[in-house]
Amino acid sequence: MPDYLETTIDKFTFRVATDRVYSPEGIWLLLDATPGPPRVRVGVTDFVQQHNGDMAFANVKPQRTSLAAGDPFAELETMKVTFELASPIAGTVAEINQSLEFTPELINQDPYDRGWLALIETTDWDVARTKLLDPAGYLKLMQSQAEEELKS
Repeated sequence: MPDYLETTIDKFTFRVATDRVYSPEGIWLLLDATPGPPRVRVGVTDFVQQHNGDMAFANVKPQRTSLAAGDPFAELETMKVTFELASPIAGTVAEINQSLEFTPELINQDPYDRGWLALIETTDWDVARTKLLDPAGYLKLMQSQAEEELKS
């Protein structure tokens, strides 16, 4: 179970797991510990899931789909909006979270564990991770995004 950084903005509390890295768009990445080529588990942050509402559908690209950084790898549909997620890393979809087919609400209930989206096998993890945010950096970015949204 990871530790969390937390912030409360207005009446919402947002958590950021401290054991992974983040894209500015709110995708978390956690290096899988299994031996072999680097495999990275990805999902959306607590902020993204709270901001977009209750998940109705999660469509993740099938296994063996090749991805370049920036390619769409998933589409999430909530009661409020449908949006695509761009892969923050290049690689191949090695596994998808089958549980989301029947229970997409896992993304809302447990975004940093049971609500993961895909496991991506990558060859450039050491380079890719240098372009990502550490937990404190993502927390700061997320706070400024949430505060800007409150103003509008």
